[in-house]
Amino acid sequence: MPQSKIQKDIYDSAKMHFLGNFPENLPIEQAYVHIGIYLGWIIEKELYSEFFEDEAGLQMIRFHRREICCTILSELWDGYLGYELFNKTGNMFTYYYYAGGIYKKDYMNLLVNKLPSIYHVKDTWENYKLMTDKINERFEFWQSEFL
Repeated sequence: MPQSKIQKDIYDSAKMHFLGNFPENLPIEQAYVHIGIYLGWIIEKELYSEFFEDEAGLQMIRFHRREICCTILSELWDGYLGYELFNKTGNMFTYYYYAGGIYKKDYMNLLVNKLPSIYHVKDTWENYKLMTDKINERFEFWQSEFL
């Protein structure tokens, strides 16, 4: 990740979470789960940029093969979710869905439910599937309405 990123170009960052209201009784890795799920979906939908493909090619293969989980995927990028990781369509959708707060609402409704916080969601392939099914639904709607 480039060190000189301007804050406006960042959709999310784990650092913003674990330096904020992050529960002290949880491992710091929990700040990466929600970002990793979204990044994994971007990889599976091939909505990433050439830059990301060049930089993360091996990571992407390992993710596809389920050799690394969403948390590890996110940690490898310092919990960073920025515009240069996505292609044009990926950025347009991410701006609408992630930056628009819809992702967080879906995440809360599907995965957080009665948990104490967003950070208590476990990084499991079952949770990944639940969330990516919803993201796919939102993506199809977005494509039909906005493209």
